[in-house]
Amino acid sequence: MRINKFISECGVCSRREAETLIRAGKVTVNGKPADIGMDIDPQRDRVVCSGKRIRIKSCDKRYFAFYKPRGVITSMKAQDDRSTVADLIRGINGRVYPVGRLDKDSEGLLILTDDGQAAQRMMHPGYQIKKTYRVTVEGSPADEQLDRLRGGVGITDEEKGLDFITAPAEVTIHSSDDRKTVLYITIHEGKNRQIRRMCEAVGLRIMLLKRIAVADINIGSLAPGAYRPLSHSEVVKLLTELKIDPETRISKKAEARKPIVSNRNRLRRGRNISINEKRFLRQFASKSKGSKGA
Repeated sequence: MRINKFISECGVCSRREAETLIRAGKVTVNGKPADIGMDIDPQRDRVVCSGKRIRIKSCDKRYFAFYKPRGVITSMKAQDDRSTVADLIRGINGRVYPVGRLDKDSEGLLILTDDGQAAQRMMHPGYQIKKTYRVTVEGSPADEQLDRLRGGVGITDEEKGLDFITAPAEVTIHSSDDRKTVLYITIHEGKNRQIRRMCEAVGLRIMLLKRIAVADINIGSLAPGAYRPLSHSEVVKLLTELKIDPETRISKKAEARKPIVSNRNRLRRGRNISINEKRFLRQFASKSKGSKGA
């Protein structure tokens, strides 16, 4: 196993941050300074990080469904005065991180986990993990526009600067009126802002974008900012789809499902939360009151 992956699997930090620790000389293997990219045997080698021996945790891997609200950055690091996912999941003990991302203006389901292999496979296009979005667009889309979305659309990969054709998508009309149409769009790719760019390419203007499902995991009744552990059956289905043996990740003692954690309740109970989190929760509470009175 690569040393940076081992450090990450031990729950110390991310792989990239592990490389920083190695460069700083804070990691040793069997008493000698570690090198970036070196392989180690987790069972035999003694790895020390910042003066403390580390081991891969023997506890069960953890998986959560989290409702990312609009205006929140998909990041585990502070972003100036902007709210991040990290601000809203402080109630989860230990280190978990979001799989993939949703842009700031989008909302909906993110999977959180400390399982690096599962996260990598969920994002890899080869495993074709489906993601379903509830997309509200202006007006009434023409059949030609919907057919183009279903067949594949030419867009530019903003990260690589290359043009490519998206894979075929599942597109259905959920509801419509004179002003807007609600579409359900399912894709298995995960390019940056892909749904927005697909709609833009066919001339559709998005009003609201919400991810409602990843694989067989649905957002259900989760409120913005809330999270819940995945049920045992959800984890088994997900890992099976990712071609990972569930018995290597979870044990029977982990089958009990914990309740949904609502950040709004945390605010009412007055627990110690960040300034950014308080700002978001108050803003969300005021919007909810305003919508009820409308």
